[in-house]
Order: sequence, then structure tokens, then C-alpha cells
Amino acid sequence: MTAIACLPEDVADLPGSDIRFDLYSNSRRGMRGRVGDLVPAHLRRQGLRPSARAWDFTSFALAAVAADEAVSRERSPDGWTREIELTVAVTDPDLWDTQRGRLINALRFLSGDIWTLDFVGHGIVPPGRGKERVRSEDLVCLLSGGMDSLVGAIDVAGEGRTPLFVSQIAKGDSPTQKWFAQSISPTSLHLQMNHHARPPGPSERSQRARSLAFLGFGVLAASCLAKHRDGSLAELRIPENGFISQNVPLTPMRTGTLSTRTTHPYFLRLIQETLDDVGLRVQLNNPYEVATKGEMLGGCTDQGLLSRLAGASTSCGRFSRTGFQHCGRCVPCQVRRGAYLAWGKPDDTTKGYKYDDLSLSDRKHARFDDVRSVAIAIETVRAGGIDELIGGAMNGRLLGDVQPYRDVVERGIAELAALHADLRVP
Repeated sequence: MTAIACLPEDVADLPGSDIRFDLYSNSRRGMRGRVGDLVPAHLRRQGLRPSARAWDFTSFALAAVAADEAVSRERSPDGWTREIELTVAVTDPDLWDTQRGRLINALRFLSGDIWTLDFVGHGIVPPGRGKERVRSEDLVCLLSGGMDSLVGAIDVAGEGRTPLFVSQIAKGDSPTQKWFAQSISPTSLHLQMNHHARPPGPSERSQRARSLAFLGFGVLAASCLAKHRDGSLAELRIPENGFISQNVPLTPMRTGTLSTRTTHPYFLRLIQETLDDVGLRVQLNNPYEVATKGEMLGGCTDQGLLSRLAGASTSCGRFSRTGFQHCGRCVPCQVRRGAYLAWGKPDDTTKGYKYDDLSLSDRKHARFDDVRSVAIAIETVRAGGIDELIGGAMNGRLLGDVQPYRDVVERGIAELAALHADLRVP
């Protein structure tokens, strides 16, 4: 068990903590880590003052990201599952204590680890500066720079609504995010933030909880909308295709937590119930939870704008490691390539794919692990049907009616099968 404490800079260390993070501070004191240090100043510059409860939720989200990055999986008995004891400072610990069980379940589902969670007082609401600017936008829309969020943003504008865009910056994505926001809704406010988690020691690369910070930033922004201040629900749009959201293991050797589960319907339901119970009037909405990536592209409301921007979007799971070029062979890249094929438009991905010809029978192409895993999944479905692939990865207790989710996985595999046939993957 590794004990992590995420506290404001001026709060004393908690006895028994193994790793300490300073929240919303760049203190660099001793052996402390830091997380969220740039967020308050960024919001202050925009005249935004999120509610105390929105700050508390974001403190929890940032603390989870910090803990996820600070604790190595290599030291766990099975090389994956960790035991993490997380303590977070909030302004209302009694309120958040009522959500502890649900949030523990959410964290366990998200990262595949064994979590415990405690809330303590002395949390902070970073101060504003100057005149507050309550925002008039209709909703908040997450804009990552990926293809799904691009479609989602275009569709929001196509509904005749004005979104407030929120982006989580990753290296190489910032200019693209700005270009997308300006092209889709030039009058919208566009917030670009980063959790900036810096552990005091080595960083764990798997980081399955990282997108939880993205939700936190979205909740902060939603609490600044005029409709939220007036007592109405504020929508937080989270565009993600249903095939990726379901995250069904492609082979028996791949577990679900080998990819992020932040947009899985069960996880989002747990977060929604938490927001509702603490009085945060934010409605999470992923309108694409039963659509494939190819269906998202084909159904986008502005095909001309999408065609102009889609090639610059980012899907690759190894984007920075391949010199900010899509590798072409990881699972997200294969899903992207299959979506282009289903869409029927030329794949004009910027700079192309580093490993383009997956028909080459070597370890860099057809025998690369992700390519083989997709090929095995395709053959599993061909030979035994979609239920042979899904197995126990879906159940009614988590999802209710599983049929729509089963169907979107089947259609997602069909897009991948068409891609492998088109590329002559052996």
C-alpha cells in the first residue's frame, strides 16, 4: 500500500504518508510533488470563478491523476495492480465523505487498482482577481484535438449552440486545439489547461486516470456558465465513440484497463451520480456512446468542415514517441484508419503513418502486438460471433440493456475487419 496525500502547500504533512503532493502550487518544497499549479492563474486571467464544490471535485480528480502517476506498477505483485491510499484536501470533507464508496468504485474501475480514499479539510478555493465574467455559452464541450472531439464540437455548433471549449493540453496538441476551436466557433471561449502532475520521483507511464483531470476541468468551466449560476443544469459534452468507450479486450491476454475507461458508460454514471449528490448541476453527455468512429464521421453535421480539419486530428497512442506522427499500427490508429475507410473519404492524416503498410509480415508491421491483437479479435468474431469476443466484458449490472453496446462493438470490429482486408494484413 502506498499512501498519497494531496494538500494545499501550507497544510502540514499527514502522518504515515509516503508521497506528498501540493495542490494548485508550484512550491517545489523538499520531496513534495505538485499538481494543478497552473490552473488557478489560467482561470483568473479569464475572470472565471468556479464554485467551491467544482474546485473540490477537481481537487479529487487531480489527486487521482497525481497518485496514478506517482505509484509504479512494476513493484506490484502481478506487475499491474497497485494498492493506493489517497487523501485529498477539500473544503467540505463531510459532504465528500458521503461519496467515498462510489468514487472508490470509479477509481478501481478506471485504473484496475485497489484504492482507498479519504477526504480532509483545509481545501482551498483559489481566489479570483478583478471583475468576474460569468459565461453566456450554452454548454461546455471537451476538445482534445482528437477526431471524436472534433466531430463532437462540429455537431454542437451544428445544433445552433455556442460551446465553451475545454482542452487538456498534451505535447504537440495545443496549436491544433486552437485551430479547431477557431474554425468551429470563433466567438467561444477556449480554455486550455493541463494537470501538470509532477511526482517527486519517477513517473508511471500507464496513467489510466489521466483523463479524469479533463472531466475536472470541464466541471470547473460548467460551474462558470450563467445557466449554472441561475440554478439550471449545465451540459458537459464528452464526445467519444462507443467502440473505444466499451474497451472490450481484443484477446484473452489483454485486460480492459490496458486502455483508458474514462468514457465508459458505467464510469460516467458513477461520476454523474456523484455530481448530482453533491449538488453540482452538471449533466455529462456522450451522444456517441453507441456509435462507431466511422459512424461519427459519416454522421457529422458539417461534412465540408470535417473534411478540412480531420487530417490534423490526433488518434495515435504513441504520438509523441513517433515524432508527433501517427504510428499507424496501435489500436487507436487502426480504429482511425478503419473509420476513414468506413467514411469513404481519403485518409489525409497529417504526415501519414510511420508504419503504413501493415501487410508486411515483420515485427514492425503485421506481427506488431496491436496488429496481431486486432487480427485475433477479427478472427474470433468471424469464427464464433461477437459474444465469443465480448465474453464477460459486458454485463447488465453495469450497463443495463447490453444490446446497444454489444452491437456497437460488433460494428467496430467490422470496421477493423474491413481495414485489415483492405491492407491485406496476413
